[in-house]
Amino acid sequence: MTKSLEYFFSIGSPWSYIGLDAFTDIARRHEVEIEPFLTTVIEENGGIFSRNRPEIRRAYWMRDLKRWAKVRGKTIWLDKRPELGDPTPASFLVIAAYLDGKDWVGVTRALQAAYWADARDIGKPEVRAEVVTRAGFDGEALLKRQGDDDVQKKWSRDRERARNSGVFGFPTFIYDGETYWGQDNLPFLERHFEGDRP
Repeated sequence: MTKSLEYFFSIGSPWSYIGLDAFTDIARRHEVEIEPFLTTVIEENGGIFSRNRPEIRRAYWMRDLKRWAKVRGKTIWLDKRPELGDPTPASFLVIAAYLDGKDWVGVTRALQAAYWADARDIGKPEVRAEVVTRAGFDGEALLKRQGDDDVQKKWSRDRERARNSGVFGFPTFIYDGETYWGQDNLPFLERHFEGDRP
């Protein structure tokens, strides 16, 4: 029987970016099918945008991101980062790729790397189209799909699903009725794949 997992994440989440490759590697090794759900922080469930945290906690968060990026082999641009637009619309390209049976993980990887490693303003439609085109996808076709009804309906449903599932931060993995929050919980998720259910 095929194992499946619900994956809740945000393009604008640095933790989703840092943990993406480690997560997809684990899922591939264990032949787990990933069902993606894209949204933003679920404040009604207790999620907190980093900009709303006390400065001392934000400072620790920045140090921790740098440590984990190094562990995961990811480049992340945090210091003296330029002001960028909202990365949320990039989610629509990922959703379109998923609905069209394309490599949504590859589209996600390209957009997150552009935003977090290169500080590209993927809030701009021409930038996100160019980013995914450079990664080998049809950026213009995905850009044209972003406002389509099926894409927008999934975006709305994804947020509702996240809220109703108790998701508050990213990445969150729900497998076999168990919730794992954060890319640092991947070892526990992998143990679950191997039969060690908490």
